[in-house]
Amino acid sequence: MPEPVCIVGATGALGFGLGLRLGAQGVPIVIGSRDAGRAREAAARADELVPAGSFVGLVNADAVTKAPVVILSVPFRSQSETLTNLKATLREGQLLVDTTVPLAAAVSGKATRTLGVWQGSAAQQAQEMAPDGVRVVSAFHTVSASHLSDLGQELDEDILICGDRREDKSELAELVQLVPGLRPVDCGPLELARIVEQLTALIISINARHKTQAGIKVTGLSS
Repeated sequence: MPEPVCIVGATGALGFGLGLRLGAQGVPIVIGSRDAGRAREAAARADELVPAGSFVGLVNADAVTKAPVVILSVPFRSQSETLTNLKATLREGQLLVDTTVPLAAAVSGKATRTLGVWQGSAAQQAQEMAPDGVRVVSAFHTVSASHLSDLGQELDEDILICGDRREDKSELAELVQLVPGLRPVDCGPLELARIVEQLTALIISINARHKTQAGIKVTGLSS
């Protein structure tokens, strides 16, 4: 059986969808939330949708101690506070997957605009805030949350991964490949997350104009 994955913010659309898809492939999922009750409710909903899966809901600080991989799926306005609160419980050797996008909507702006981040990107901010020894990669910025949550929806898109260590990106790639229809693509160092994060705003604009749920597919790759 695969090792558990913790999703902090899995009460939200993206995190919940990721949990369903991974859970359907036999990955035990630990759902984290600031509110333990909401975490348990989300786990119960996931159990109903994926009866063969394994889901548990815990408050964030407890949730992150249960898995070697932690996916951070929270709005940008909550990223800093969440990581500050988890400094004492994230541990050396864990892989922290940051999905945060600095959308202007975090400060009542347009969802098709992004905010400047002093560190260069939300992922680099996460790296700066994470405890020493926690490995940070960036991913899942362009996949549709609604498509993930709809288990009847066939997926066919790429997951763009940025990180400074090839081994860390490969570890996440193995997890991504468990989900049918998702292909991991190594996009280079973590500093390039600033470009990938911008793609979320672009896709939001495309979706609004074409009334669809677009994704990203990179052509010309051998696999």
